[in-house]
Amino acid sequence: MPFFLEGHLHLLVNFAQIQYKMSEILNTPFTHKHIALGAKMAPFAGYNMPISYTGINDEHAAVRNSAGVFDVSHMGEFVLKGEHALDLIQRVTSNDASVLEDGKAQYSCLPNTTGGIVDDLLVYCVEKNKVYMLVVNASNIEKDWNWISSYNTKGVEMHNISAKTALLAVQGPNATKIVQSMTKMDVLNLPYYSFVKGDMLGIDNVLISATGYTGAGGVEIYFEDVNDNANKVWDALFEAGAAYGLKPIGLGARDTLRLEMGFCLYGNDIDDTTSPLEAGLGWITKFSKTFTNSENLAAQKAAGVTKKLVGFEMIDRGIPRHHYVIKDAAGNAIGTVTSGTQAPSLNKAIGLGYVATAHAAVGSEIYIDIRNTLVKAQVVKFPFK
Repeated sequence: MPFFLEGHLHLLVNFAQIQYKMSEILNTPFTHKHIALGAKMAPFAGYNMPISYTGINDEHAAVRNSAGVFDVSHMGEFVLKGEHALDLIQRVTSNDASVLEDGKAQYSCLPNTTGGIVDDLLVYCVEKNKVYMLVVNASNIEKDWNWISSYNTKGVEMHNISAKTALLAVQGPNATKIVQSMTKMDVLNLPYYSFVKGDMLGIDNVLISATGYTGAGGVEIYFEDVNDNANKVWDALFEAGAAYGLKPIGLGARDTLRLEMGFCLYGNDIDDTTSPLEAGLGWITKFSKTFTNSENLAAQKAAGVTKKLVGFEMIDRGIPRHHYVIKDAAGNAIGTVTSGTQAPSLNKAIGLGYVATAHAAVGSEIYIDIRNTLVKAQVVKFPFK
């Protein structure tokens, strides 16, 4: 196993949840850029993706302190059009998309019929009641498309534009300054979970949104991958960002950045067996409308969940990893770690995991079973500090 994968193998396995043969691996419009920059590459969700360039800690610090660029072109994008587009979204998602106006977005999830989550996603309102874009996780593109299609009983026009859409996330305190220099669209004053569409570098219909996954601020840039657009945007970004020390960032730092914020990762912290209420996503589960499995989820809310997703920090020395067992002081199993790392910004080990509700209160003392040794940890609030 290469040295750079040994400490982060859990990232690759748990992110994708799927093993791909090398012959099936796809490239993004920026793969040649990553390779030219010497990125450590590995398969993820069917794509050849950069895990790191100069090291996870260095890249993590670059985003927290200035700016970094993530290639997230492997993500999926669906466009839903027509008079029944909103109705379809309302039936398959847990959040209330009817509140969205043009240029607004929201975080949501696709509940399944057994109490779990098909996927978490973003809903973009391009034209209220008529045109929406859904952004889904890379490893769930086909799964989500089939799921939503199965509920499309009123002839909503659906387009899977994933393969032709390039997507870069520019994150960090200086990100908007860099991107603003490339377009006349107002990026500097873009509210969180809002977006604008327009021209960038002579490219039409570029969508720039502020729905970041790092907690460091910044924007995402969606555009069609035609006529050398990818090279044009990438090169312009690094030219504009040179004065700010802009760096390319891999999936390794993307994971540590989101984990410090307590953001869920599908396949690790949420999946087909975890309910949005157990995952602390009651705020995106709106019972003012009827959606897939809403009746059963409402009953679960009324009864109270038996387990909860919590954040914890290690008190004793040790790094929690995915699937490690969480125990009480007597050694009884009370849950499972879903994500864990040594947090670069905090200089301590942190994690997420499901525990029995009786142990979920902030301040609760729990123990992580690390190689048959109980290592003390404490439940804390998000984001980690």
